[in-house]
Amino acid sequence: MNPSMKNPSIEKLTAQLLVGLGENPRRQGLKKTPKRVEASYRYLTKGYSQDIRQVVNSAVFDEAYDEMVVMKNMDIFSLCEHHLLPFYGKCHVAYIPKGKIIGLSKLPRIVDVFARRLQVQERLTQQIANCLKEALEPLGVAVIIEALHLCMAMRGVEKQNAVCVTSSMLGVFRNDHGTRMEFMNLIKS
Repeated sequence: MNPSMKNPSIEKLTAQLLVGLGENPRRQGLKKTPKRVEASYRYLTKGYSQDIRQVVNSAVFDEAYDEMVVMKNMDIFSLCEHHLLPFYGKCHVAYIPKGKIIGLSKLPRIVDVFARRLQVQERLTQQIANCLKEALEPLGVAVIIEALHLCMAMRGVEKQNAVCVTSSMLGVFRNDHGTRMEFMNLIKS
């Protein structure tokens, strides 16, 4: 951001938005809306203030396990950076360790750090995969996100049931068809 620009509060901007929409921000039902919207956006974008290294923390462990680790059906919520409308769905993550594993609770936390930013689904998918690759140096990482985008459902083309599927396959998941298919079969059920 240009340092000479002031940083107006989301609360004040929301009040201006309400006026721009033809509403009265002082009417009973809207009096607290600007404050609520600010709190909501702060929460929905809290990934900007989180350091992924602190999230991963000391949850990487030396372990001789060398089979696929899969965490599937993680709920995911993010905001489309083009319209500031939500997209939501499921995230499936897998990796094949090469001497290091990560605490299972860290997988959804990693997903949330990147999802709680203004996003496009394609970038989000890659950020999750690259984070695990850097943290674990595994034989491979796979990430698939299936999401509904309200910017497509509520406006524009108005396709309420259109699901976008993105994937990022690294290492053996990219190079070995059998490994990729095993992952795909595990997340089907």
